[in-house]
Amino acid sequence: MPSDLNGSTAPQSEMVARIEAIARQAGEIALSHFRSAASSPVEEKGHLDLVTRADREVEAFLVERLREAFPEDGVYGEEGGDVSGTSGRTWIIDPIDGTFNFVRGGQNWAVSIGLFETRRPVFGVIFSPARDLMLAGGVEIPARLNGKAMPALPNFNLSQGSTGIGVHPSIATEDRLELIRFISDELRITFRCNGSSAVSIVEVAMGETDGYVALGDSTWDVMAGLPILASLGGSDTIDWDRTALQDKLRFACGTEAFLSKVEPLLQSVAQTATTIMTGQDAHGSS
Repeated sequence: MPSDLNGSTAPQSEMVARIEAIARQAGEIALSHFRSAASSPVEEKGHLDLVTRADREVEAFLVERLREAFPEDGVYGEEGGDVSGTSGRTWIIDPIDGTFNFVRGGQNWAVSIGLFETRRPVFGVIFSPARDLMLAGGVEIPARLNGKAMPALPNFNLSQGSTGIGVHPSIATEDRLELIRFISDELRITFRCNGSSAVSIVEVAMGETDGYVALGDSTWDVMAGLPILASLGGSDTIDWDRTALQDKLRFACGTEAFLSKVEPLLQSVAQTATTIMTGQDAHGSS
């Protein structure tokens, strides 16, 4: 974990407090837009993928404040923010994860700030303003919820199992159906899809679900949540050595027991994705 703040050594608790404060301020900006979302102009980024004025305003705020706090670090954001740094560390931000929920007046959206260092997510803060939930934690920083220590992830009990799922609109129908079929028929556990990767990981961290399976998430969707889960005894299936920040992800996170159960599913949909990409490459070269 980094100990540098503006070039000087400082306790990790100071860094955590600073990022939490930035996340809360960003959340307040988003919340002000949320309360008047019905009249907020919305632009389409793609099918079911929306960008609002709030997204851009919150990201601009985050970039500015993170650059002020950590001038040597880079910043990489969903809405186009990409500032190079010299420290080898990069703050990966999603100003409003769950934009569709946001514009529809739902509560499942959050500000996500994750730290990427040595090609690994090492620390994160997620703030859900509409639910007043602030989670922070990392590989070397115990997770806390609204300032209080969080318990380790519960043991996975298949008979009471539940998982979150996330599926990007670009994912092939056969893979979507296989995801639901495997969870329902093979594992025989319940599933939920709340429309926000960050909030889905919060639910895992809080013990409301046992894991999260995603097809098509972006790195900024999960960069804050995964190190929080790691501090609670969780893990994920992403090979970060082979993953670029702009890549789409097919992965699961949760306890090792949960991951072992969903491994066959991930292998199946990964093979489908490889076959599709191979076919596209062949078509493109013909």
